Amino acid sequence: MFVTNASRGLPRHRSRYPAERYTRWALRALTALLVLATLWLVVAFHLRGQWMFSLLFLVLGGSLAIVFGKRELMSHRYIFPALAGMGVFVIFPLVYTIGISFSNYSSSNLLSEERVRAQFLGQTYQAEGQAFDFQLVREGNRTRLYLEAKGAGDLEGARQLVSRPLAHAEAGQPLAVEPAQAAPSGEALGIREVIALRDALEALTLVTPDGTELKMSGLRSFAPMLPRFAENPDGSLTDRRDGGILTPDHEHGFFVTEDGERLTPGWPVAVGLDNYTSIFTDPDIRGPFLQIFVWTFVFAGLTVVFTLAVGFVLASLLQWEHLRGKALYRTLLILPYAVPAFISILIFKGMFNQNYGEINLILENLFGISPDWFTDPALARTMLLIVNTWLGYPYMLLLCMGLIQSIPRDLFEASAVDGGGPLTNVFRITLPLILKPLTPLLIAAFAFNFNNFVLIALLTEGSPDILGASTPAGTTDLLVSYTYRIAFQDAGQNFGLAAAIATLIFLLVVGLSALNLRLSKVKV
Repeated sequence: MFVTNASRGLPRHRSRYPAERYTRWALRALTALLVLATLWLVVAFHLRGQWMFSLLFLVLGGSLAIVFGKRELMSHRYIFPALAGMGVFVIFPLVYTIGISFSNYSSSNLLSEERVRAQFLGQTYQAEGQAFDFQLVREGNRTRLYLEAKGAGDLEGARQLVSRPLAHAEAGQPLAVEPAQAAPSGEALGIREVIALRDALEALTLVTPDGTELKMSGLRSFAPMLPRFAENPDGSLTDRRDGGILTPDHEHGFFVTEDGERLTPGWPVAVGLDNYTSIFTDPDIRGPFLQIFVWTFVFAGLTVVFTLAVGFVLASLLQWEHLRGKALYRTLLILPYAVPAFISILIFKGMFNQNYGEINLILENLFGISPDWFTDPALARTMLLIVNTWLGYPYMLLLCMGLIQSIPRDLFEASAVDGGGPLTNVFRITLPLILKPLTPLLIAAFAFNFNNFVLIALLTEGSPDILGASTPAGTTDLLVSYTYRIAFQDAGQNFGLAAAIATLIFLLVVGLSALNLRLSKVKV
């Protein structure tokens, strides 16, 4: 006879096993902590004006609470971490990049409009005719500043001021000065001591009783620092030095002077398809972009062809029945695949050095030539293909070895009966049978080399440069390295244009992936 929890007078929801109950409580506590942590991130990003990140963590925290809070969604808890990771590290960066491509986001348009306005309003200037001569006066073990107004000028308030002891000055905090009838008694320090304390004096801010801030303006003077700009009701700024007006240009994201000059920094604004159209309409961008675009396809295509050719030939030789020491040869040929790529690339960079590299030393001794591998565009591209073939052939070798071994030996025996030789077997039997299963892998290798940033960054850095380009572009750049240089190496750091090119790269890679799935006959 079975005894249930109800017959024992226990609640139905209470488990007979305490470990399960404790595990359930721990899971709920962990879920609550994660939800609170995401809510804290939501508030933190919102206070910093990063509404996209705030929205991301709001969605993440809400979905976490829903999935782990409802028993009906228990089956979704196991896949939630994978979906959350894909959303945070794949989908969100993709959406964020596409969003940036429709803006003028750059090093000149980086801050929000509110922060740009605050930065202008925080600027100060030295008022003319209102300076104070100063002396450093030592009284025992204390040092004070004694200030006396220069000339009559238009200075208001006290004309003689004395500071509190400099030892009371705290880093980053202003030092108060008070009216004085005469200079304090003590030893006035000479110019040599003033120069020795110059750094400390330049970092010092003096505050008069009426709230005016004084900053060091010379080896013997302090001067009031006044706010340079005043904000007007219509949002414009007035320059108090010359009365000029700065008008906010919300179309381009800058404050503009009356002469039409744009002042930096600016703020990001939406520009629509301008970044995309400039890629194809601006001659200074279109020329280098199309050249790099074509070279990217040529580089990826030739790399696949060369690595496949070398790997297939070596795999065919390793299948030769009369070859001795196959295991040793197989190990030696696969060794480059075990060495990290960046180490091999740096070694090749030294070997191809134009002045003392081993390759040029050999060519010069044998043929009397010393190629300019890094300065000649054609030779630089040839060097890239050589190095990338070395790095990629072991992968093709492994694939071809496995596929060749899967071919039935009866086909080769039948070919021998018909009088077929090694070349006939290669072109009539081996290649046709391995190309079909290799096709999806070749497309994947093409997509990988299409974005082979590490090779370009470590070997040539995109050089030699394309002359006349308005953006940093090199003859050996791929689209991915070209995008990186626009975003992080160009003086203007045009993130919007780089994001537009990155979006185009994404669409191309998506197309290659779709083709790969189609050829692999994978149903999505």
